[in-house]
Amino acid sequence: MSTAIEFNHVGKQYRLGVVSTKTLSHDLNRWWQTAVLKKNDPYLKIGETNDRATAGHSEYVWALRDIDFKVEQGDVVGIIGKNGAGKSTLLKLLSKVTGPTVGTIRARGRIGALLEVGTGFHPEMTGRENIYMNGAIMGMSKAEVSRKLDEIIDFSGCERYIDTPVKRYSSGMTVRLGFAVAAHLDPEILVVDEVLAVGDAEFQKKAIGKMQDVSRGEGRTVLFVSHNMTSIGILCKHCVLLENGKVASIGDTPDIINEYVSKNYESNYETVEDIEIDGLFHIKDLSFEQNNGLVNELEQGRPFSVSFVAINELDCNVDLTYNMEVKTDSAISVTCFGNEFQNYPIHIGPKSKVRINMSFNETLFKQGTYFLSSYFLIKYNSGATIKDKYLEYGIKFIVKAPSPSYFVRPDHIWKSFPSRHQHGYISMEVDEFTLDNV
Repeated sequence: MSTAIEFNHVGKQYRLGVVSTKTLSHDLNRWWQTAVLKKNDPYLKIGETNDRATAGHSEYVWALRDIDFKVEQGDVVGIIGKNGAGKSTLLKLLSKVTGPTVGTIRARGRIGALLEVGTGFHPEMTGRENIYMNGAIMGMSKAEVSRKLDEIIDFSGCERYIDTPVKRYSSGMTVRLGFAVAAHLDPEILVVDEVLAVGDAEFQKKAIGKMQDVSRGEGRTVLFVSHNMTSIGILCKHCVLLENGKVASIGDTPDIINEYVSKNYESNYETVEDIEIDGLFHIKDLSFEQNNGLVNELEQGRPFSVSFVAINELDCNVDLTYNMEVKTDSAISVTCFGNEFQNYPIHIGPKSKVRINMSFNETLFKQGTYFLSSYFLIKYNSGATIKDKYLEYGIKFIVKAPSPSYFVRPDHIWKSFPSRHQHGYISMEVDEFTLDNV
């Protein structure tokens, strides 16, 4: 099997705070060092690691550094990592949206890319015109595109609006047509960013199936960036884990996903003791309780509760919205719960401390290891100020069960809610909310 994509010590450096990285003084210094003194480029030696969560001291940052790996023809490779790890930058380099600062990229074949909603589309042109334009950009003749036209329109589900300017499309319609074009115009390499999350569940299923057909049935290569580990697990045989612009690990998808989850938990489990949303608003003591005690092991079939303390040191009222998401140790979302989905408003007075408790009549998870991710959003100054915080894999807990069954009581009522991640999953209903002043 031949190599379809090869990254050779690729790096991408940006200068922060400006649109262009070039200034006259820097250009003169670079020319003097490289052309006259025959030395290495001085600006490639400086630059900090791309850690978005910490303040830096240099105006240069490496979005990617020393990326070195190969992708075989017909392979489907997932690119995973935290926000800011360099995933989208990597795909933009491959798609030639921008060029690498150092290193080389070799790709065999035509590349079809879907990087952002509306990428490659002219807003004033109709959907049909944009299909032909994208085909021409990829080097296809009008006749070749015409043979694929009906299939593209049918797959996108936008037939009624195909002769309407794209600027009037919703984001979901735009990404449907964009993916249909990218997948059907015979690219040897298909590059897809997280943009699929904009589509509804039915379209995501179609898109995943199409990418499987492209790779398995037609022997084409797919690079897929996503935070949806379920899709990554279904579609990708191999995975690349990026951390702060560098390759942390490459290997089989289940192993890399487990490593990703473990590293996230190790970096976050101490933070859960004091989650700072704003300098004067904190979440503390997020924990599970069962059998009248704090636990990290739940017994299947028995009641349990999740609680935390909200501390408001502001001089005004605060509205609190939160959502807890439960994931397996393979990063697959199982369920979520919180006041976000049950229309249960929580108002916290100024200079006050409140314990919020959510009670559940029965532990319905099957036996195994799970992680709890939490999202908190506060509004104050009569809603004019909004702050939020997302802590992924903050708590690790185990469910002990007499059987591997998911449901202890089959008639338990589960409700389906839309999720803030836009791809929807089952939400577990909280049986009782309680608020107590501390």
